Amino acid sequence: MSALIEALVSRHGLALVDRRSIEAFLAPAAGEPAHALLFFTGDPAVRGETADVAVVLPQLLAAFHGRLRAAVVARDAEDALKRRFHVAVVPSLVVVRGAETVGVLPRIRDWSDYVARIAAWLDPQAPALAPSKGPRTEFSYSGQGGGA
Repeated sequence: MSALIEALVSRHGLALVDRRSIEAFLAPAAGEPAHALLFFTGDPAVRGETADVAVVLPQLLAAFHGRLRAAVVARDAEDALKRRFHVAVVPSLVVVRGAETVGVLPRIRDWSDYVARIAAWLDPQAPALAPSKGPRTEFSYSGQGGGA
């Protein structure tokens, strides 16, 4: 875990979740906000934007103080959880309400984009994303083979 990601957990108090602990995190305790941010980091050594998102994340929590909880998804759990939370690109921040994904913010964004989208997704009437059906591939056959 990179120093910036480690600081999110140790200094800023974010939870570190994996496949076993994600359900407990998603169920807010009494007095906790229903909405949460999940940070899918990817490999910080390969994904330069991960550090940028790690710097912005505490600022987002401050901007939406009391309206969001946050967790870092453990690297070894990311692949298993990506599809469930509609993550196609890392790094990504996922806004959830309970166990439902409300929105996904891939890569680094402009501050105004973060604020506008997260504010909209915090609306209790914001629709959840439809369950992911996974990648779709279509094959067609023209009936015309290449001559050998």
